[in-house]
Amino acid sequence: MAEKVAAVGVKKEDGYLYFVDKAGDVSRAKMARGGKKGGKPQKVAKAGVKKAKGYLYFIDKKGDISRAKMVRR
Repeated sequence: MAEKVAAVGVKKEDGYLYFVDKAGDVSRAKMARGGKKGGKPQKVAKAGVKKAKGYLYFIDKKGDISRAKMVRR
């Protein structure tokens, strides 16, 4: 299961991919569709999350940053 790391409350728009960047902030990039190229990433919210090894960080349904333990064999 996932655990909430930071409450950011980002409102997601259609056509964008939201992710946690290297700095631990929330960024978004325009998704590539039908031969059109995607856009450059832009910061949406500053969170400053320190990433730990062995975890996958993502934006959950409420727009907050969560993490889940990665399954490695």
